[in-house]
Amino acid sequence: MFEHKSVMLKEVIDNLKIKPNGIYIDCTVGGGGHSLEILKRLTSGRLIAFDKDIDAINECNLKFKDYTNVTLIHNDFHNVKEVLQDLKIDSVDGVIIDLGVSSYQLDTAERGFSYRFDAPLDMRMNRDQSLSAYDVVNYYDENKLANIFFKYGEEKFSKRIAKRIVEYRQVKDIESTLELVNVVESVLPAKVKFEKGHSCKRIFQAIRIEVNGELNGLKQTLVNLVNCLKPTGRLCVLTFHSLEDRIVKDTFNELNTDCVCPKELPICVCNHKKVINLINKKPIVASQEELEQNSRSLSAKLRIVEKL
Repeated sequence: MFEHKSVMLKEVIDNLKIKPNGIYIDCTVGGGGHSLEILKRLTSGRLIAFDKDIDAINECNLKFKDYTNVTLIHNDFHNVKEVLQDLKIDSVDGVIIDLGVSSYQLDTAERGFSYRFDAPLDMRMNRDQSLSAYDVVNYYDENKLANIFFKYGEEKFSKRIAKRIVEYRQVKDIESTLELVNVVESVLPAKVKFEKGHSCKRIFQAIRIEVNGELNGLKQTLVNLVNCLKPTGRLCVLTFHSLEDRIVKDTFNELNTDCVCPKELPICVCNHKKVINLINKKPIVASQEELEQNSRSLSAKLRIVEKL
């Protein structure tokens, strides 16, 4: 079963300001926690819920069987603009994006997302796509691997790890998560291996982001979602690492600014106009109570904007 504890559920639902007759989008339906709470508050309204993991779509088809006002879309939410056009929906009242990996994906060993289980290297959220973690680890060259580890994992030993992976695969392919863990740890200083948190966390994060293109087009998708909001409509975004949070923060700050010209220009030539208000200038974080119940909310940040 697709089990997943929705992070900051109350905070998200409260800040969406749900209208019973409104149209809402859940960009990453996952286990359906946020979506279900939205549906409970709708009467004549409608929910459009996306996920590129077919297991999530199948689970929510069962979970939402008593609701006729929900449309489940097996697609990447980066394609939301085109999907809304196909559905003939011009504007919506609110959007939620949970950018985290679901508990189901992490806890299902054979999906290959976690360094905690020995499983084939996979990490595909959409299992219809061809690129997998196996391909990244075994076919990317040393420089490309090092760049991914540094850019997406902020790993300071990225070059050393990439070099070791390439050396190892000259003898045999790296086929499983545990095999990758052993290769990575073989070149890490002893003190790093015993630091708080798993020593391979950053490497697995980097590979997962590369496999699923998680940051590709995120800024433009946020802009598209803001553009499709009705006046006073809200967009709530949950992030789980600094890279995606920086993109969300910078995009919202830009959309909250009247002029984005270089400071050295004496007059504005960009004609950029502010289109949102920031509901929270500093991100909302999980309460102590939630942290005690769900450790995966520790790194979560919630940012909310409202369309002018």
